[in-house]
Amino acid sequence: MQPIEVLENAKTTNPLQSLLNFGQSVWLDYIRRDLITSGELKRLIAEDGLRGMTSNPAIFEKAIAGSKDYAGILQSLETRKDLDAKGRYEVLAIRDIQDAADLLRPVYTGSQRRDGYVSLEVSPYLARDTQGTLEEARRLWKAVGRENLMIKVPGTAEGIPAFQQLISEGININVTLLFARDVYERVAEAYITGLEHFAAKGGDVSRMASVASFFISRIDNAVDAIAQERLKAGVSAEEQAQLTSILGKTAIANGKLAYQSYLRIFATGRWQSLAARGAQTQRVLWASTSTKNPAYRDVMYVEDLIGRDTVNTIPPATLDAFRDHGQVAETLTQDIAGAEQTMATLQHLGIAIAQVTDKLTADGVALFAEAFAKLLAAVEKNSGQR
Repeated sequence: MQPIEVLENAKTTNPLQSLLNFGQSVWLDYIRRDLITSGELKRLIAEDGLRGMTSNPAIFEKAIAGSKDYAGILQSLETRKDLDAKGRYEVLAIRDIQDAADLLRPVYTGSQRRDGYVSLEVSPYLARDTQGTLEEARRLWKAVGRENLMIKVPGTAEGIPAFQQLISEGININVTLLFARDVYERVAEAYITGLEHFAAKGGDVSRMASVASFFISRIDNAVDAIAQERLKAGVSAEEQAQLTSILGKTAIANGKLAYQSYLRIFATGRWQSLAARGAQTQRVLWASTSTKNPAYRDVMYVEDLIGRDTVNTIPPATLDAFRDHGQVAETLTQDIAGAEQTMATLQHLGIAIAQVTDKLTADGVALFAEAFAKLLAAVEKNSGQR
């Protein structure tokens, strides 16, 4: 039950704007050329309090394949024999990222570098290649040339050491494709280690920023599918009740417990020594926050994960829905015992969350690689149009 004063306040103010009162920043999980050129991005910043943007290969594929915004520049690049499809894509992406970063620059400066970032992902083909990730991240960081850029690196076994090294070199990083709490904890520790190395070389840690992108709805999709199969198979009344109790609950429980890890890790003495130099915590960023199951509330993955020092990167349809009827209250630290009970029930049922999250990570790498292949095909197709 939300406090009456919170609900009444939400009726008279934009719920998206109100999230900042609870320490949460709204970023947009979307980019497209006309969003920048039409003035819509500027409006979102001014009216909705938008404080950042994220992109990925799937988003750019939809932007290029689904619009004529890029046809002119793609055709002009046909004479560039030094550019393959990936090179041409990067020309488009870098231009969009630079322009979006420039529009978000006032947010970046006004928040003392806490917000105002735009994310650009390294090639998904490099998800299992530490050295390749390092080289591409450095190249893209230099090519974009904006302080309020974050390079996206996957939280794979090969991506985490690359992330730590890049932080130590003064490059802002968005670590993506995180599903498991133990992997998140390794990422947070890698961030601290990277900052310590950066500081040891004389770097100014106060200008560094990073987020850990923890994926939400895909976890419910996976766990719910397992539970529904078991329910269809016919189970005892007790097991039926337990399986039903976890439907639509696992993702938020997993996120709440990951945030508890965040609070613990960034309260240590080791972290405090960096904070004394002006270092910012690596915020948890909630990703994959659109509701895939129509039986669930369309803004549940925003409403139930509101808390201090977090980011929610929200796709356009969910952003519109939350603006329209989102309810704002501090929820992220509420009912932690209930979250722990949900995870305990999973274990009791023999649903291994580690297996679920490992598969989701592998599937996520494959899906982004597939989207990247489609993206390059769309670049080729649009380059040949007249």
